[in-house]
Amino acid sequence: MPPRLSAATDRVDWVDYSKGFCIFMVVLMHSTLGVEKYAGSTGFMHYVTDFALPFRMPDFFMISGLFLARVIDRDWRTYLDRKVVHFAYFYVLWFLIQGFFKWPVLAWHEGPAAAGQAALLGLIDPPGSMWFIYLLPIFLVTAKLVRRVPPALVLAVMALLQTVHIETGWTIVDEFGFRGVFFFTGWYFAPRIFAFAAWVRANPARGIAGLLAWAVAEEALVQAGVATLPGISLVLGWAGALAVIAFAAVLARKEWLGVLRYAGEHSLVIYLAFFLPMDVTRTVLLKTHVIPDIGWMSLVVTLVTFVAPLVIYELVKGTRLRFLFERPQMFRLEAPRRPALQPAE
Repeated sequence: MPPRLSAATDRVDWVDYSKGFCIFMVVLMHSTLGVEKYAGSTGFMHYVTDFALPFRMPDFFMISGLFLARVIDRDWRTYLDRKVVHFAYFYVLWFLIQGFFKWPVLAWHEGPAAAGQAALLGLIDPPGSMWFIYLLPIFLVTAKLVRRVPPALVLAVMALLQTVHIETGWTIVDEFGFRGVFFFTGWYFAPRIFAFAAWVRANPARGIAGLLAWAVAEEALVQAGVATLPGISLVLGWAGALAVIAFAAVLARKEWLGVLRYAGEHSLVIYLAFFLPMDVTRTVLLKTHVIPDIGWMSLVVTLVTFVAPLVIYELVKGTRLRFLFERPQMFRLEAPRRPALQPAE
């Protein structure tokens, strides 16, 4: 049973389900840890966050490399426009939007110099959740530069970097070393990954059995406190990414949880805009104590934070505010063409 493609966008359904699931886990992590930080205690959602740690970002980067073979040989102008300037536009825009809310508070508590330092530092060391869209173009350019290098050599170097887990204190340097192997795995092994998803789709019972076995092993290693150890974290990253893909293939086969597929289609929208509804919802719930249990509060914050950016996107789509999620022609390297704006996804 082949993957279903959207007639309008030529999107692969299980890929969008995978991205939707992973962006949900990212939102869950930030929402849960934020609530627990300000509440001063933990809830049951903390266990879900810990469980997802080994695979949450590896799958995102593996998926990001899947379609690279289609575009890697494009001319540099087109490639840089689609793979660098595109993400740079959204990074700068939403970095400034975040700063609009955060820098005045920082200036009030620590002085204008601290706010200015945060603004300048964010240009080279992305804050909070923004590091993913900062790092992804770096991987994309690196891939084009090393496309003539034997894949085995590139993967060996990236696996070594992930295993030694460099810690310089600079987000991009550290995450480049820790995440690169998964991005290049997605690129080099894309045909086998697609074949794996097709097999799970055709054999859902076996796929589900494999998922259950993986989940038990994953939880055991997480609870044992060894999931982040060198070597083990690499294996769990690969295994977890494949597990998410298997889960997505099962969902896509049955067309269950369509909201995840829609979220996957607009995962960058959620990634860019979730910080504000998260902060507002968390603050309201913590101050009102409408939901006293920290775990349930974390879950509510997660659900609101996950949905709110999609609602905002639908509200601004087709209005003058669409530049929030669509890149205008003036920020493109390619010759003008219609449509005049390029969506975030």
